[in-house]
Amino acid sequence: MTLLQLKYILAVAATGTISEAAKQLYITQPTLTSAIKELELELGITIFIRTNKGVILSIEGEEFLGYARQVIEQTNLIEEKYFGRGPVRHQFCVSTQHYSFAVEAFVELLKEYQADKYDFRIRETQTYEIIEDVAKLRSEVGILYLNSFNETIMEKTFRENDLKFTRLFVAKPHVFVSIFNPLAKQSTVTLDDLIPYPRLSYEQGEHNSFYFSEEILSTMERDKDIMVCDRATLFNLLIGLNGYTICSGVISEELNGKHIVAIPLDVDDYMEIGYITHKKIVPGRLASLYIDALKRHTRYENEKKPLA
Repeated sequence: MTLLQLKYILAVAATGTISEAAKQLYITQPTLTSAIKELELELGITIFIRTNKGVILSIEGEEFLGYARQVIEQTNLIEEKYFGRGPVRHQFCVSTQHYSFAVEAFVELLKEYQADKYDFRIRETQTYEIIEDVAKLRSEVGILYLNSFNETIMEKTFRENDLKFTRLFVAKPHVFVSIFNPLAKQSTVTLDDLIPYPRLSYEQGEHNSFYFSEEILSTMERDKDIMVCDRATLFNLLIGLNGYTICSGVISEELNGKHIVAIPLDVDDYMEIGYITHKKIVPGRLASLYIDALKRHTRYENEKKPLA
């Protein structure tokens, strides 16, 4: 296995066709095909599945691609630092539940990085996809929460995927409502207070198990339920329909505007918010910088008195 073969794999995965990858690499299609076949034979796996429209990654190939990205990224850093090569296009991806502090940390990373070329991605996505992204090394960091209801299932899923969970802080449950909602003037709200209002939750796709819900108390029956896919829609519905969502209570006025407030929810529960990383991969430089930024943006929450 060579670095050149790994670069070939990345190029084919990015383009989806042998012909286009060969053009970008300035080599012939037979040369590229031969290099991939040799690597597959050496590893004893099938990396790409050939189709009429090109190639797609196999399940084994997706896992291998994650490791290949890590190797090439580290090689690029070495070449840039010690061989005087020009700046390369560095890549970093984080997958997260819908937390404003995760976005703030991402913004800080970009400002600190200040490179001419980069390919950074932040995916606010479904809980199971966050786990899959980190397990398959599509993302180096994933951000989600545990509590007494989901931790057994979540920790089992982490073990099965060689993932490590690290706590950032423990939050008391809150609800987000608009400033126009009658509940906005209360210092706390109860579950009974919420009954007249629509409950907003993030849709979890085919893995729509209560254990993977982004909101606590997801098993609680409510007459009015609305599922959404993105934060902007959820906040618009909070304002337009006087809805609510159960959350950590951490909100950024700069990112989310002045029309949403967080009110403590009077329930005996908690949210242990943290990040997951792959046990077999040491976080790269960009991932480490991002984790440091996460800790800075959640330091105040972490310094609050812990729950009994």
